[in-house]
Amino acid sequence: MDHKANSKVLYTAKTHVTGGREHGVARSSDGRLDVRLGVPGTARIGTNPEQLFAAGWSACFESAIGLIVQKKRITLGGDVTIDAEVDLNLSDTDGYSLTARLNVGIPGVERDVAQSLIEEAHQICPYSKATRGNIDVTIKLV
Repeated sequence: MDHKANSKVLYTAKTHVTGGREHGVARSSDGRLDVRLGVPGTARIGTNPEQLFAAGWSACFESAIGLIVQKKRITLGGDVTIDAEVDLNLSDTDGYSLTARLNVGIPGVERDVAQSLIEEAHQICPYSKATRGNIDVTIKLV
């Protein structure tokens, strides 16, 4: 494992997947996640990895905003909302890839403050760190 020298593992998600995206099932070791997987655009019941990624990233990004708001003692006018879009792309030259857009709503603060919160959250969110430089990402204040 390649961890920073002074970091500690706070949580490890453990899942077991069989069948892949075509006809699979994903289950977490604690039983809280138990979903059927399906290919986007088909009639098969089930979610797909892109939806799971979008949901996970959105939740993490919102928590990052929450940490910054708490640290700076900013009062929001309601709940932060994030509408995530994750594209699965296929290119003749590069094969499969992802692109993503996060559309973030932060109520009750000036637009420049909200934009600053988004930019700071993008620097500390672990999903943002993992994707930085690896996929095209657009984060927009809505």
